[in-house]
Amino acid sequence: MMDPRKQFGNEGEDLAAVYLQKNGYQILDRQWSCVYGEVDLVCKQKEEFVFVEVKSRHDDSYGFPEDAVTATKRRHIAACADQYLIEHHQGDVPWRVDVIAIEFDQTPPNIVHIEAIDM
Repeated sequence: MMDPRKQFGNEGEDLAAVYLQKNGYQILDRQWSCVYGEVDLVCKQKEEFVFVEVKSRHDDSYGFPEDAVTATKRRHIAACADQYLIEHHQGDVPWRVDVIAIEFDQTPPNIVHIEAIDM
């Protein structure tokens, strides 16, 4: 049986993937991991690679989902992005990190897409 937190996280990632595809993103990888950590979704929007961190919440008792993307987490995502590009595309390509924040206490869930977060 899957850990309920992992299952909830997967539900958020599924919803984020559908949202991104509807908005013209191509999903390249899900839960891609390396020595530096994990990236929830690796996408392409036109010619730019987009590394997406998905944060989901049942309610606001722990604050907004996007607030959980700390400076340390951003550094780990950037390191993962560098590693992904080394492994998959030798060369210098444009990329950015986005956050998808999902609040499940509403019907339908509220999705906030924050593009190109500060690294």
